[in-house]
Amino acid sequence: MEYAGEKTGFGPILTDSVSKPAANRVFSCFRMSSSDLLPRIAAGKAAVLAQTELLHREFGRAASNWKHDGTRVTPIDIAISEAIVRELSTQFSTDQFFSEELALTDKPTPVTARFSWVLDPIDGTNNYAKGIAHCAISLALLENGIPVYGLVYDMSRRVLIHGGPGFGLFDGERPAHVKETPLDKQSLIGFHSPYDRKFAHHAQIIVENFKIRGLGSSTLHLAYVAVGILDGTVDHNVKIWDIAAAVPLCLAGGGEVQFLNGEQFPMRQFDLKMGRIQYVAGNAAVCARMREIMAG
Repeated sequence: MEYAGEKTGFGPILTDSVSKPAANRVFSCFRMSSSDLLPRIAAGKAAVLAQTELLHREFGRAASNWKHDGTRVTPIDIAISEAIVRELSTQFSTDQFFSEELALTDKPTPVTARFSWVLDPIDGTNNYAKGIAHCAISLALLENGIPVYGLVYDMSRRVLIHGGPGFGLFDGERPAHVKETPLDKQSLIGFHSPYDRKFAHHAQIIVENFKIRGLGSSTLHLAYVAVGILDGTVDHNVKIWDIAAAVPLCLAGGGEVQFLNGEQFPMRQFDLKMGRIQYVAGNAAVCARMREIMAG
């Protein structure tokens, strides 16, 4: 992967040595609240928080089933998906709703509505089923395919992390932001074991320079960068529903999300069979440093 010096209004363009220049833009747009967004944000918060009692009650107890791709799903994933989509679709009937667990087809579904929602009812289902508390309900509100507000219920801390560019970022009721300090040997970097083992050497590179934290929830890795718990995160293994809610959190907190294998937003379609997303996140200096050591 080569990194081009060209800039756009959204940040640096990454250039793949095989494909044409056009990979990622860093979202830095500032949004003002509007009469269309505010009711949806309030409804999204209420819908997520209404599911936390069920989430906690069945923690470590829910039965496991296995999907066609070998990933785990529990009845609680389905129940939370159905409840949140039912509640929000009743209020906003013209919006589109996308959930990994409720997709009617594995064919790509075009995004056609102004407002859409991307839901991961339990990010970290393996943890949830095994009684490991690092898991989250993740709900993103998108406008014209761009994530504008994120809601992440952090089960381990019993806190709703929420916010978006122009709206601020809150860890519960506490205003929060991305850590502003440069990386050093004590920095904590979130890292998800790569699906493609050709990236496994990045774990060695990162652990030789920093401290790794692998929580089993990609949503929490990025959300924790947003609120300053982690200094940064590197991931080669996520799909759009894993990070859609945490991207606006990171941007609202003053951070950057830099995709390494192509632009992800605006989201033009929801595709269960999409490829894995690769990205780095943190403040600008953190992103630059992590890209530098991984490219070396």
